[in-house]
Amino acid sequence: MRYKLGDAPFQGSGRGVRVAVIDSGVDPDNPHIGSIAGGVAIADNGDEHDDLLDRLGHGTAVIAAIQEKAPGAEIYAVKVFETVLTTRAANIAGGIDWAARNGMQVANLSLGTVSEDSEALLSVALERAHAADLLVVSVHTHRGARWWPGSLPGAVGVVADESCPRDEIRLSADGTGQPLVAASPLPRPIAGIPQERNISGISFAVANATGFLARAIEASGGPNMPPEVARALAPLR
Repeated sequence: MRYKLGDAPFQGSGRGVRVAVIDSGVDPDNPHIGSIAGGVAIADNGDEHDDLLDRLGHGTAVIAAIQEKAPGAEIYAVKVFETVLTTRAANIAGGIDWAARNGMQVANLSLGTVSEDSEALLSVALERAHAADLLVVSVHTHRGARWWPGSLPGAVGVVADESCPRDEIRLSADGTGQPLVAASPLPRPIAGIPQERNISGISFAVANATGFLARAIEASGGPNMPPEVARALAPLR
């Protein structure tokens, strides 16, 4: 099924929905960034600290894409990258656990791992997320490879679809019945820069999907929730 911004149940702004963006932090001075409600940084040894500054730019761009779609959402930056865009599966699980403990409703993971060795660790983190009514949105498959945790039961998996307009998503299910969202890999436009020269990729497909789902969560008490959207939001039921 195809849905555009403004279609039921995606009419709102994500107002009040708490979204953890597990990534490289945030640059609060970026002109595309609105209010940030809080967050945490998780070091490789598991220690938590409050240096949320994004030194890579990835998390900032992801947050900007989410805030474009869901400007009313409460964004929390969960920093697991510092100087390179690689991290351990334990840090990803730690970010999910932080989001679950702190009352987040959505965790955006514009990242993941293709290492099968991480499946057990991330599966347990998803179980804890489900118990906390936390929706984990992450990469399902990309360039022919399966990604974790987005392809695991309990997550909402995302694939990039270059034919999908930026104001649209396509909801379906994978072969196991897991919710699958196809979304545009294009980020928020930058004034004066042609879209084809801007960065793009699966990270922004996940962010665009998260923005849509934040809107749906805002509207989830309504009577006209389409069944395929309800399945995507099942951890919140």
